[in-house]
Formats: sequence, C-alpha cells, structure tokens
Amino acid sequence: MTRGDLLDPACPTRRLLDRIGTKWVSMIVKLLAESAGELRFAELRRAARGISQKMLAQTLHGLERDGLVARRVEPSVPPAVHYSLTELGRSLVAPLNVVREWAEANMAAIDSARTHYDQR
Repeated sequence: MTRGDLLDPACPTRRLLDRIGTKWVSMIVKLLAESAGELRFAELRRAARGISQKMLAQTLHGLERDGLVARRVEPSVPPAVHYSLTELGRSLVAPLNVVREWAEANMAAIDSARTHYDQR
C-alpha cells in the first residue's frame, strides 16, 4: 500500500482531516467516548458549550454518515434521540487523544510565537 499525497484531494488522510478537523467533531467524539454508552441530543448540547443546535445537528449527521456515530430514536413524544460511538468511532479516540496531548504540550509555545509575530 502506498502513502497518500496530501496535495491530492483524493488522498485518504486529506479526506479524513476534512471530516474530523473541526473542534466540534473532536469535542463530540470525546463526549461520547467518555459517556457510559449513549447521550441524548440535549445532553450533548449542554456538554458541548458554545455549539449551536444547528451545528450540533449537522456535526452529528456527518459523523453518522461517516459511520463514526450511531443514532437511535426512541418512539416517544417527543422522540428521544440517542447517540453513541460505533466501533469505528471508538477507534478514532486514541488518535484524537494524541492530538489533544500535543496541543496541551505546545499551545503555550504557539501562543508565544503568535504574540511575537503580531508585535513585529
């Protein structure tokens, strides 16, 4: 198997980064990974501070479409919608944790570089 070319729009890595490269995807995957199983839409919205209802719905739809999140609807009035990570979604948790750890270790240096750059 050959490595992809990030300059090529068909590159698997580039396509994945296009899908998971937002703060909301990382946050939702983290919240679902830390849950005991499923979370309802309202629970996700409360926990993901700053996300709009529309953006949460769009993000969950995209994650479901990509096979990373499962959606279960309880037939009640109003319907209760539950979300959980699929096996594929759970396999994304470790790589996202590595990115989070890198960010925590390096954001002070990045912030310092930005301040230095802006002061020039």
